[in-house]
Amino acid sequence: IAHEINTPTQYVSDNARFLRDAFLDITKMLEELRRSTAEGAPLPASELRRMLEEADADYLLEEIPRALDQSLDGLGRVTRIVHAMKAFSHPSLEEKVPADLNQALETTLIVASNEWKYVAEVTTALDPELPPVACFPGDLNQVFLNLIVNAAHAIAEVVTPDAGAKGRITVSTALLPDGNAEIRIADTGCGITDENRFKVFDPFFTTKGIGKGTGQGLAIAYNIIVKKHGGTIDFKSTPGQGTSFFIRLPIANGAFSSDRAPVP
Repeated sequence: IAHEINTPTQYVSDNARFLRDAFLDITKMLEELRRSTAEGAPLPASELRRMLEEADADYLLEEIPRALDQSLDGLGRVTRIVHAMKAFSHPSLEEKVPADLNQALETTLIVASNEWKYVAEVTTALDPELPPVACFPGDLNQVFLNLIVNAAHAIAEVVTPDAGAKGRITVSTALLPDGNAEIRIADTGCGITDENRFKVFDPFFTTKGIGKGTGQGLAIAYNIIVKKHGGTIDFKSTPGQGTSFFIRLPIANGAFSSDRAPVP
């Protein structure tokens, strides 16, 4: 988050310094014009041309609007990040509340952007008809964050960002015919081997190098989805091609349907 905020604030700061210097150049030219007007002696065209050249007027006319646009864009990015953090950081709740999972996923993608933006493009297919889901929003945000970060790390195993290569993360939601909500987070990363298929939800199991993973992310996700929300979490994976995690949740408290079609 610090990195995400620092980047736009850096170029806002750079543009502010440029605008300050540009203002000083323009002020100097205006002072000369004002002095000439006060003296009642019109400036010859040659003198006006000299003043414009000294102020580099053509350059300023081109660059000042660009600097202002970049600064407004940077401030907009900071605003979006701050709003995303506010939405992401729900206080702990003792009871489930209805939540917009589409908004939660979009917020989490913003929060996690520094993890995926260098290695992946993100595609979303969020069902606009998905109703609010009874849940603990902060806990679900943690699950979504863990899965998105894992997807980015899996893609980083197989792409070379320096060469411009990127993978893809696809985030989608759907209202299933049985009345449950489904969330899918798919990646084009390294995949999960058959050997590790039955270990991924075990606490402390990780295939990441020392210092890169605790093996807690998917174990926490399983506990939150299955035990706290009465849903299911599972995945399909092809080594070398990618992994799709899918979560199914009841729309309302205790309303999860056991009559579920197999995952396609």
